[in-house]
Amino acid sequence: MENKKVAIVTGGASGIGRALCLELSRQGAAVIIADINETEGKKAQAAITGSAFVYCDVKDLRCMEKIIHETYTNYGRIDYLFNNAGVALYGEFSDMNMTHWKKTMDVNVWGVIHGTQIAYAIMKKQGFGHIVNTASAAGLGPSPFSAVYSATKHTVVGLTTSLHYEAEAYGVKVTALCPAFVDTPILNKAEAVKLDKSLIMEQFKKQKMMSPERFAKIALKGVHQNKTIICPMPLRKTMDVFFTLFPAAHSSLMRLVCRVSRKAKVSA
Repeated sequence: MENKKVAIVTGGASGIGRALCLELSRQGAAVIIADINETEGKKAQAAITGSAFVYCDVKDLRCMEKIIHETYTNYGRIDYLFNNAGVALYGEFSDMNMTHWKKTMDVNVWGVIHGTQIAYAIMKKQGFGHIVNTASAAGLGPSPFSAVYSATKHTVVGLTTSLHYEAEAYGVKVTALCPAFVDTPILNKAEAVKLDKSLIMEQFKKQKMMSPERFAKIALKGVHQNKTIICPMPLRKTMDVFFTLFPAAHSSLMRLVCRVSRKAKVSA
């Protein structure tokens, strides 16, 4: 029992987080479902073998300290921390204000920093562990009409890929998850500033959406291989080709995104 792996997953009550919790449980890990949504968190706990739910506000450093340190005290180890909690925001940059920036940065950037800083110290001490930070395909390239969200995810990718190499000397692994069109509640919950959200969702639904469960399997396979960045290969390959071999085609695509998004604009 003492060798059972222990995982903490923030944003673990729904979407990718819940799917990660389920897959980790299937692989034999003890799973801590950490989420701000107590109702959904307790439902997830009831459905996932070997799991426990804890209330978690990733914006609150003390809350994160409590959860991570209590897990370490109770289990004697932390094998995985998935900094997965996140929020999405859509809108033209000129329509953003400091409240939009702060709300998105607090969850997507500071939430990741809080978890990483605390867990990394423990993992260095124990000589093993894996920190997995959920970024986005929007953190790998331009994402018009979601500049705030994209900026936070670029930050997560930069933090994660840099720490990946620093951490090697201490036996600690660090990975970035970069999902794209995964069918999760984050899309429905996202704030659309001066945009017709129904039109935005309509565009999303035209994409071939991946289930959270499928993405979780891909993600954990990549985690076990200690990949620096995990992104569904067709998308990653397409992005790499566009950026490096066909910059003009990539620019045309980005301008098309802008035109389509502006059609969804609504009056103030």
